[in-house]
Amino acid sequence: MAHSTVLNRGVPGFAAKFGSARVDITPPIGIYLRNWGAAKHDKAESVHRPLYLTALTISSINDSAESSPLVLISGDLGWWRSASLFEAMRDRLLEQLKLPKESFWFAMTHSHATVPLQPANPELPGGELLGDYLDLLEKKIIEVVHQALSNTTEGILDWHYGKCLLAKARDLPDPQDADQINCGFNPDAEADETLLVGRVTGRDGRHLATLINYACHPTTLAWENRAISPDFIGAMQETIETATDGALSLFLIGAAGEVSPREQYTADLEIPDRHGRQLGYAVLATLADMHPPSSRYEFDHIEPSGAPLAVWKYKSLAPRTDQQTALQNVPLELKNWPLAEELAAEAEAAPDRFQQERLYRKREIRLYLGDDDQWDLPVWYWQLGETILIGTMTEAYTLFQQELRRKFPDRHIACLNLLNGSIGYLAPEKRYRQNIYQVWQSPFGCGSLERLVESSKDFVQSMIAADSAVK
Repeated sequence: MAHSTVLNRGVPGFAAKFGSARVDITPPIGIYLRNWGAAKHDKAESVHRPLYLTALTISSINDSAESSPLVLISGDLGWWRSASLFEAMRDRLLEQLKLPKESFWFAMTHSHATVPLQPANPELPGGELLGDYLDLLEKKIIEVVHQALSNTTEGILDWHYGKCLLAKARDLPDPQDADQINCGFNPDAEADETLLVGRVTGRDGRHLATLINYACHPTTLAWENRAISPDFIGAMQETIETATDGALSLFLIGAAGEVSPREQYTADLEIPDRHGRQLGYAVLATLADMHPPSSRYEFDHIEPSGAPLAVWKYKSLAPRTDQQTALQNVPLELKNWPLAEELAAEAEAAPDRFQQERLYRKREIRLYLGDDDQWDLPVWYWQLGETILIGTMTEAYTLFQQELRRKFPDRHIACLNLLNGSIGYLAPEKRYRQNIYQVWQSPFGCGSLERLVESSKDFVQSMIAADSAVK
């Protein structure tokens, strides 16, 4: 991706009061841990690395004490088996934290080696522990937010684009059937390598936090794995935080619908650690390439020498403090799926466990969306100075982030999947002519991703226009 001259030279940072905190949410060994239809086991037998909630709070420097902070949480969790389960928890959290809906973002790292987020079920091995884990998770969210808000400091948030080669295309045409697309490494297709890194720097120059927006499915560990794990996120955080004197890092998964590591579907715990170090080193390289906080690199003069030497110097820029939050509803066409009770009956009659898993997941989605022929997808926006963050509860393909970044080359655009819930994939129109998991899993009709892209472009344009009018 080519970045504009504006971004390459430097743009104003975003000044605010920032707080960060982390709490452990590692579940107990013996809890239900079955996320893969091909798995032959049900319960967790060990812990590879701890699971965490990491929070960043953002409070305006100029606002009164009554104003609401922005709260961003990154959790080492997979996905919600029912979006309504998250919404019920979120409503309770918003009431206790006294936050408006637009100010609270709960992002999941999407590791596939974490506990299924579903109610307790004593019929499942280790399933009786799931209810207690959800209760613990809710308490830990409140705890981590209060910790972050209790220790805020003024700082500047700057962003920079980099690259990482971890993510590879994973839509693989079947050699026997061109219309069959399998989910695995495709060496003939290009993947989006874009890495967006945010750095929070204190007024004293201390590195306070790192934000990592990168599109790559954490599917290194799969059906043979029996360990609780954050997948590659754990080693990534360790690598970054060791080099930044312990500044906490938050992983925000990008539009990763069709990208994952080349080497995956394993139980070898060294492989996700290697992946994490690869991404961590790419983040550190991007940090090393960043300008000083809120600055621009400008041509200064020509110094005569053996050659005329062009001398450039950094110029400090007044950081911006303006921000917006917004929630847009985008109507998307739904497929004509069977009713929830019909899907449950199909699941009960299915001969294989992996088929049962598919049908039960489909039933949960059907229950949440209802019986109408379209559904309003919530799209969340934060504008922090020149940067715009966009998130949905879907698993959008990389087309989402690529098109928005192409449309707005003079802005840093962060796109997040699986934000504030989880519901299904958004694949490009061309995939709807093929037999592919990301299409038949999704409740959304052909063209839904493209409609989301266009509506988001229009909405971002309106936010930029409002921002320009204020300035």
